[in-house]
Amino acid sequence: MNTGSLKNMYWLVKREFWEHRGGFLWAPIITGGIFLLLNIMGIITAEVFGSSHGARIGGGSGLNLVINDMDAGDLSKVGLALDVAMYSAMGMVFIVMGFVVLFYCLGALYDDRRDRSILFWKSLPVSDLSTVLSKVLSATLLAPAIAIITGVLLGIAQLLLMALVLSFHGVNVWQLLTLAHPFRITLNMIGSLPLYALSALPSIGWLLFCSAWVRSKPFLWAVLLPVLAGVLMSWFGLMGLFNLGSGWFWNNVVRRLLLNVFPGVDAFASGEIGNWSSGQTLLNYHMLMRVDLWIGVLAGAALIAAAIWFRRWRDDS
Repeated sequence: MNTGSLKNMYWLVKREFWEHRGGFLWAPIITGGIFLLLNIMGIITAEVFGSSHGARIGGGSGLNLVINDMDAGDLSKVGLALDVAMYSAMGMVFIVMGFVVLFYCLGALYDDRRDRSILFWKSLPVSDLSTVLSKVLSATLLAPAIAIITGVLLGIAQLLLMALVLSFHGVNVWQLLTLAHPFRITLNMIGSLPLYALSALPSIGWLLFCSAWVRSKPFLWAVLLPVLAGVLMSWFGLMGLFNLGSGWFWNNVVRRLLLNVFPGVDAFASGEIGNWSSGQTLLNYHMLMRVDLWIGVLAGAALIAAAIWFRRWRDDS
């Protein structure tokens, strides 16, 4: 790809961001804000309840004594718990991002046909290939990158909020928080970005294909076809008509077509979730050795190619 093509792709992706910044940017930010607000409300409720019943968090210096008496193994478990708390906070943002990517892909090629703006975009010197690829990049790289930044900031804010609350009760938790690994978690999440792009490609390809192919209700078609096929295969297996392996179909076809836009789903389903205590990434790079991952990548690429073809020749007039 030459310099001119790269520049065009940059502006196409930037256009996608500005047209969908409500989902790409504000949805994860608002989710993080609501999560922190609910935590603050819960802390205030606990403080009021504790004050009215004479309870006191931390028991003076009791928690400090407990921490000082911990051995290396116990401290490692505490650090692991803090890391899991960060991952849990970030998980809220990633769930929202998955829904954003799902509905973005379903409308990416359908909406401009519905409102006839496709006639304007086709009048510009931009190919259908570049247009569709810019939407793929937006879904596989732009949206998750923003979610990672937001999620990491949310996780750090969660830890700082906990430290602030406990410090009001005379508990020295700063030493405790040094057991957490925010920088390692940040690097882990950045490293998981290309793995997400590969594992999500079948879902993104399928959703873009439906967006370019169907004449109406792309969500219904995108969900109905694989789910109905899975139900039929399960029914055939239940009736003993064919031994089609419905469980395999649900996990390797339906799940890959619909749910892989959610970070971690593919790794969780395949048992490749990293060992947090050993500092591995949430999405383990052992995934790259899996044949089914690359079969999914090829299937996603074929579906994207079909979406490009339908965008070029589809006429709803």
